[in-house]
Amino acid sequence: IEVIRDYEFSLPPLETQQRIAEILSSLDDKIDLLHRQNKTLESLSLTLFRHTFIENPKRNEWEEKPLSEIADFLNGLACQKLPPQNEINRLPVLKIKELREGITESSDWATSEVDSKYIVQNGDVIFSWSASLMVKIWNGQKCILNQHLFKITSAIYPKWFYYFWCLFHLENFISIALAQATTMGHIKRTDLDNAICSIPPKDFLDSMDKQISPIFDKIYNNSKQIQNLESLRDIMLPKLLSGEVEV
Repeated sequence: IEVIRDYEFSLPPLETQQRIAEILSSLDDKIDLLHRQNKTLESLSLTLFRHTFIENPKRNEWEEKPLSEIADFLNGLACQKLPPQNEINRLPVLKIKELREGITESSDWATSEVDSKYIVQNGDVIFSWSASLMVKIWNGQKCILNQHLFKITSAIYPKWFYYFWCLFHLENFISIALAQATTMGHIKRTDLDNAICSIPPKDFLDSMDKQISPIFDKIYNNSKQIQNLESLRDIMLPKLLSGEVEV
């Protein structure tokens, strides 16, 4: 403790500190605004989805398909078996913890020399099917899909469609996982086969896509801006404190 008390820190003048704080606070405010905007946009689009596809009486006349048919569910890799060979050809590993908290200094890394289908990009839909079940649109940096996670894609249906159907069935998936007498509850692909989705006529779906896809595009663009602002903030802070960059 005495060593810490005697340690002298090099700090910029108070006025400079205040100006640095103003700059960083403005970045944090913008990041927070974009996060809140995305939350509002997703809530609005989810409400529109539920009203149109869940509560609509016409859905009884529509075709029905299982979740496993409207999208492809790609399971991740055992990334602990794929350590990076160097400091260049590597990427962080997306596990359940990262899906919840984002990539951190404690995240694992793996070689980037894997099939491109296992690379996760900002905007991809990720489904944790084991332990902590959740469905999220990834809004972080490029990374590698770990086992116990699905990357969900579709060559036929728009992203918002299969994303919201996954969310709709998530509560039931969680109940299935909790009912298992294991320490790590999970769902099986047969559970995806049993999760039924209402499929409207193509012209109806196309009409809804024109309303909802622009909202998802806005969410994606906001997420990219958040990434850029967070990167800028993290780069600027040490440079401002050291005086390398003048305020």
